[in-house]
Amino acid sequence: MPELPEVEAVVRHLHRDASGKVILGVKIYRCAAPPVARLAAGKRIEAVERRAKHILIRLSEGVTLHAHLRMSGNLRVVPGGRPRTEYARLIMRLSGGSALVLEDPRALARMEARPTAEIDAEMARLGPEPLSAAFNLERFLADARASRQPAKLFLMDQRRVAGLGNIYAAEALFRARVHPELPMNSLRRPKLAALHRAIVEVLGLAVQSAIEAYTGPDLLTEAEEFPVAVYGREGELCTACRRKIRRIPQGGRSTYFCPGCQPLPAGRRQQQR
Repeated sequence: MPELPEVEAVVRHLHRDASGKVILGVKIYRCAAPPVARLAAGKRIEAVERRAKHILIRLSEGVTLHAHLRMSGNLRVVPGGRPRTEYARLIMRLSGGSALVLEDPRALARMEARPTAEIDAEMARLGPEPLSAAFNLERFLADARASRQPAKLFLMDQRRVAGLGNIYAAEALFRARVHPELPMNSLRRPKLAALHRAIVEVLGLAVQSAIEAYTGPDLLTEAEEFPVAVYGREGELCTACRRKIRRIPQGGRSTYFCPGCQPLPAGRRQQQR
């Protein structure tokens, strides 16, 4: 699934290539997109923004296109000619001869058109954007001290940190040397500050990596060029301490961590036996 950095790369390209264009017509091939054709046709694309992993295409007359790429989707602007591709699920013809194409091999991606006020009200329920000023240390500390959630599940709770997904949550925990199963309210301020800093650093590097990697029409893959330390490396040696990376299930997902760099305190280890 494209995560925040990959979605950010898509949004920046869309904003550059589609802003100011008028939607002349919409064709839907195999995509859940009610009622995009009726509400989008004839409107101008004023901006393209990201909120967590959501893509918000702001149209004139108070309408927003809300897209989610799900597992394998991609949105891109195709020059004039033949915009239909093998995996095209939705095509919007734009003024100037180009087209906005939603591609998805699995046909799971979603797009909807609704009043901007409704969309923004839903987005307001999400937590702060981790690369914005709203994601400040004091708010992070307050949320953490009030939560018994395991660290990994806390980071993936979209009410806490908007858009942080499986890959980069694991990488931030590794960088801060926090075991993924530790309750957040058990962590002291220095460790929480290190984790807050790690989230910002990891996502900043990953966004830059995704932007550099996303230069063409190929479908996105998570962490394309980002040098992961633990994610997906079960059984491999940690580059820091040479212990084997482990994988455990958490919240229906796989969590990767290094037991040497991210140890459980002795008391916690005894409780889990």
